Amino acid sequence: MSLLGRINRIANLVHPSISETFAGYGLDRGEFDVLATLRRAGDPYRLTPTELYKSLMITSGGLTARLNRLQKAGLIVREASREDRRSLAVRLTGEGVRKVEAAFEEDMGKERLLLDALNAGEKALLEELLRKLTSSLETP
Repeated sequence: MSLLGRINRIANLVHPSISETFAGYGLDRGEFDVLATLRRAGDPYRLTPTELYKSLMITSGGLTARLNRLQKAGLIVREASREDRRSLAVRLTGEGVRKVEAAFEEDMGKERLLLDALNAGEKALLEELLRKLTSSLETP
């Protein structure tokens, strides 16, 4: 109970800082996740909606709402898919690339500061243990 309680407490403590960072870029966490997923896909920063919602582990309806907001903000465009002309691919715009990279950079700086209480060895050990725990929980 104390381990999972601490994990939950840490998540609750860092969430406001992360949300504040993204809000400074006009994004919520879900919108940032979409932009970051497209950015990680590599140039030309394009994925199908199916690839996106599977990667983000959300419903297609939840993704559609995010995509509508991001498109309205000029951060993504929907364009004919090269593989299937019946579907639209989602691509980051130049502004979308700039915004997600700036938000990511600022967020990583804040996260480094949040972890300053641990030395490099402790961070590596904690990461290893959390990865092991996550893997065991994700495996049926």
